[in-house]
Amino acid sequence: MNSPVAADTLTNGTQTGSSAFVPAFQLTEGQPPPVAANGGVSYMSFDRDGDAGTAAATEAAFALIATGDGQAVIDMIENAPPGPIETKWGSAFRTYDECLEYIRATDIEAPEGGLALPLRYTVHEQPSYSIVSSNALWRDPARKADAMVLRKEERDIARRCLYFPQVLRDARRIEEYYPGLKPTSAECMDKLGLSLAHLESKCRNFYDSEEVERVFYLEIEKLLLDFFPGATDALVYNHDVFNKDYEGDRTEDQENKNPGVNRGYANLVHNDLNDNSGRVRCRELLTKNLRNFGRTQHYTDAEADAKMSRRFMSINLAKPMETVGQYPFVLCAWPSFADQPYITNYRIYDDRVGETTRFTYRPGHEWYWLPQQQSNEVSMLKCYDSVTDGSVSRWSFHTACVDPTAPEDAPCRKNVVVRSFVFF
Repeated sequence: MNSPVAADTLTNGTQTGSSAFVPAFQLTEGQPPPVAANGGVSYMSFDRDGDAGTAAATEAAFALIATGDGQAVIDMIENAPPGPIETKWGSAFRTYDECLEYIRATDIEAPEGGLALPLRYTVHEQPSYSIVSSNALWRDPARKADAMVLRKEERDIARRCLYFPQVLRDARRIEEYYPGLKPTSAECMDKLGLSLAHLESKCRNFYDSEEVERVFYLEIEKLLLDFFPGATDALVYNHDVFNKDYEGDRTEDQENKNPGVNRGYANLVHNDLNDNSGRVRCRELLTKNLRNFGRTQHYTDAEADAKMSRRFMSINLAKPMETVGQYPFVLCAWPSFADQPYITNYRIYDDRVGETTRFTYRPGHEWYWLPQQQSNEVSMLKCYDSVTDGSVSRWSFHTACVDPTAPEDAPCRKNVVVRSFVFF
């Protein structure tokens, strides 16, 4: 998809005549351009009367659906003969069980502490669009027909994914693969985009969002400052709780900073941020305190620009409430996809267009997990780094998976995931 704005017209993060912050178009050295709309330029550049480009993004969503390209991918998958589907990336499978059968039949081996299993990737090399649940479109009776089209598209995004065989390594053994690189070090995060930490939390009820904010957020901010030499400050700004079997109230209440409790686990290879959204999310937190569950931020535009002129990172941290038995969290190391284009997914709110990313399969993707992750083990993954010269990892990507070796009655993952920015 193309737009009237060329990618090379915006060389610095700018404040437009509207209230929208338009980040500079950036790529990591050695990385090809993303599969994205507008040549990769943020939808913030299409701001109309303060809508941050949401109207333009919504129009683009309908235009992309109308091309029929996405439906063609679904038709290809559904009309393929039984068995493996041969793609340009290799053999893929419609279901987890089919892929697992293939892995066992072909004796794909994993190193000690590792595991061979199916992971789910997109096979559609086009940007995608999601209208978030809070968007006013869903509550507009005049747009009922539009809502039906968009609900179908949301379901269809998942139908354009297939399972591919992958091998997980034990993250506790990273030093065996990278001699001298400790998994609990900032150097590991710089090189791989992932690392481990330990925390004995004093938070007793992770379903109490007020206690999580009051106790756990501060613990994580201290952990981050201790973990990264040279860091000046850290901000934990929201969290999610995951528990498939939770029987209490799951209701999300954003106004009261309560994320609710997630029943599902993200079963798709993805990353939460990218070149644009890492900077947009940071600046809107600093200057607008937008959707911030943590400490109130009140930077001026100039102060935020100065802060963001230095290095900053977005780090997600996941801590189990108890030993993980099923649906472990798995992370992919930056060097194995540093030269691979990402595919942008646009998340359309009423006041912003977020960007997440998806990736196509590579057999050489370097995946890690923590078998039987303990409650004091924190897995850390990078979602964004402002350094673009290739000297450090820009991000990891991640997913959840089903462990085929776990007992049938293994407890599903119960954990809390916090999102943060770290500044230098």
